[in-house]
Amino acid sequence: MSTIAIHLTLMQRQQHQQRQQHERRPHRWTPLFACAIVMATAAMVLGGCSTTQSVARRADAAAASAPRESAASANLRTSVQQQLIDDAAALEPLATTALGRSFLRATEALPSVATRVVYRDDNTRDYFSPDEAAAMPEDKRRKLATVELDEYRYYHTKYGSPLAYLRAIDLAARNGLGDVSGAHILDFGYGAIGHLRLLASLGAHVVGVDPDSYLDALYSQPSIDQGSVATARNVYRGRRGSITLVHGLWPGTPELAQKVTKQAPYQLIISKNTLKRGYLKPERRAPKSQLIDLGVTDEQFLNAIHANLAAGGLLVIYNLAPKQAPPNKEFQPQADARSPFSAQQFARAGLDVVAMNTEDHDFVRQMGLALGWDKNSKGEVVNDLNTNLFALYTIVRRAR
Repeated sequence: MSTIAIHLTLMQRQQHQQRQQHERRPHRWTPLFACAIVMATAAMVLGGCSTTQSVARRADAAAASAPRESAASANLRTSVQQQLIDDAAALEPLATTALGRSFLRATEALPSVATRVVYRDDNTRDYFSPDEAAAMPEDKRRKLATVELDEYRYYHTKYGSPLAYLRAIDLAARNGLGDVSGAHILDFGYGAIGHLRLLASLGAHVVGVDPDSYLDALYSQPSIDQGSVATARNVYRGRRGSITLVHGLWPGTPELAQKVTKQAPYQLIISKNTLKRGYLKPERRAPKSQLIDLGVTDEQFLNAIHANLAAGGLLVIYNLAPKQAPPNKEFQPQADARSPFSAQQFARAGLDVVAMNTEDHDFVRQMGLALGWDKNSKGEVVNDLNTNLFALYTIVRRAR
């Protein structure tokens, strides 16, 4: 598994992240979940209706009339903030909805975040916040490694650019979401806070669920990481949104299920590179450390999805994958990007299938090129995305 490259320079880390074609999520799902490999997100654009186009025109007009930031404000940005804005500009031609464009433009409102210190147990690979470490017995605390996580890690963690959620956002908008102001959104396996902040800055109330102790330790400052989020006034002038982070196993843990349900019903539930058939139901033998155990049955999981979705609400599963290994090589669970649930299982749970394992290869390759995933730190092309980058999405809707 990959380790956190703390001593790399910022530019090296950015370039390293850009050329990753799949990412590893060490110990994301312990003890019931094993480590899973992740990267990007979203889904193929479906045909828009006249209502969606009208909303897009109004939102674009509002964004165009919004006040522009001053040059002095732009000059105060950190390199991490500026890189996210530049990446958003590179991706904007790929956005096909007003919501997708607003999501990208909201990068201008992302705040700068100071470097944080967390602690790691090198034996278990578990992470702890400063408060958690301070509460430990002295002999155990002395054995912990000190890890500094800078602003880059705050927004990208181990899993990649928050802007890779663009496709899922576009897809949800094409299927009726349109405006997230006041909407409730759940991300199962959220992996990083960047995209949650972007959605919250557009007025959404976002809940991120993830059992990874790395995230729990990193986002351990409630006054900064959770609660009300300032609006991205360059694209949105409505009420503030909010972020709630839930760390642990859902839906199997009753107390966590209550926290998630408290914010229900959700207009949108997203799962990016977590609900893969290869992780949950591998066709060939695979290391247990690369598999996911949901801790509940398929029926229980889908019933929880149904119970927490609003009538007409969407579940978007977006999975990106590398090329599968040949039969004589070790099976790669992350390369099987199909939904782990069948159309029949969705139907039994009261979820109507909108799209099932739909290919999105062309888009994700364009996104990869825009973000430089095909190049190394020297700018040399080292990866053919046409042969080693694939994406599938599944969308279901709770019956009204």
